Amino acid sequence: MTEFTELITGLPEELALECLTRLHYSAHRVASRVCRRWRELLLSRDFYCHRKQTGHTRKAACLVQSLPVPSGSDEAKPVGPTAYGVSVFDPESGNWDRIDPIPKYPSGLPLFCQVTSSEGKLVVMGGWDPVSYDPVKDVFVYEFTSRRWRKGKDMPEKRSFFAAGELGGRVLIAGGHDESKNALSSAWVYDVRMDEWTQLAPMSQERDECEGIVIGSEFWVVSGYRTENQGDFEGSAESYDLGTGQWRHVEEAWKATQCPKSCVGVGKDGKLFCWAESDPEVRVGTCGIELGWRTFLSGSAYQGGLQGFFMLEGQNGKLKRIEVPDEFFGFVQSGCCVEI
Repeated sequence: MTEFTELITGLPEELALECLTRLHYSAHRVASRVCRRWRELLLSRDFYCHRKQTGHTRKAACLVQSLPVPSGSDEAKPVGPTAYGVSVFDPESGNWDRIDPIPKYPSGLPLFCQVTSSEGKLVVMGGWDPVSYDPVKDVFVYEFTSRRWRKGKDMPEKRSFFAAGELGGRVLIAGGHDESKNALSSAWVYDVRMDEWTQLAPMSQERDECEGIVIGSEFWVVSGYRTENQGDFEGSAESYDLGTGQWRHVEEAWKATQCPKSCVGVGKDGKLFCWAESDPEVRVGTCGIELGWRTFLSGSAYQGGLQGFFMLEGQNGKLKRIEVPDEFFGFVQSGCCVEI
């Protein structure tokens, strides 16, 4: 572990480290400006691992959420596609925040981009250019300590509506479709620290509009459909073991014909279920994000209904409505848990 010495004048090293470890992540940006030693410490992987081991990280929901129409606009309704940004909800404090736009896309995220986490960072990949609608290979990594975006190495190929997940700090992607709308079976892993992509063994079949979820030490790619069966979602899934480098085909893992995007949950028995069927309040436009022992849920009771925001403790508990500031009432398209 990195040597932590003379962090705070007059305090023993262990006590000074304990003080900095207890800082809320929202204070890290200011703290990193105190001196070079603090900045190097706060930005180090060792410090993040220390905070995680001592229980001082926070599991926050990072949401791809529609942005509010600017006040004073002469337009009764927005023209063109809805713009999306990244909202952050901290369930411990109940606070909401919005991350600054990606410099390359100041007016909104690439449409239908995928988000996942890596050792306290947020990773945004792919999607469509919000102006041209062309698929993009962009990768961006957001560092919560400095509150800045950095450009990652582009995805090796353009793909849309793919599955994504994180294992051991590395990001895995699989499936989706290419520029010609052909469903894909290929898979890649992105080492965020090394900024390198490595190709993995392909899945046993093509899976467009699939969903990625991590269960234990396995990356699962749930449902999706083949090129010739567009929109006909499969009931099978595939799980990838990072240790063996092998895929395992799992039949009847998901309810056939049901789109899995943003609504796959894992029951106590290890079986997959759909969050849209967990409560009538979130039946439509459902997004479920597991945050440890509780889950963030958003959705509507019916098509065109008012979107609700909830927390659920365990799997059999009742939904508890969240108080949401007006500027964060936008539609939640997708999201992920980031342990900051």
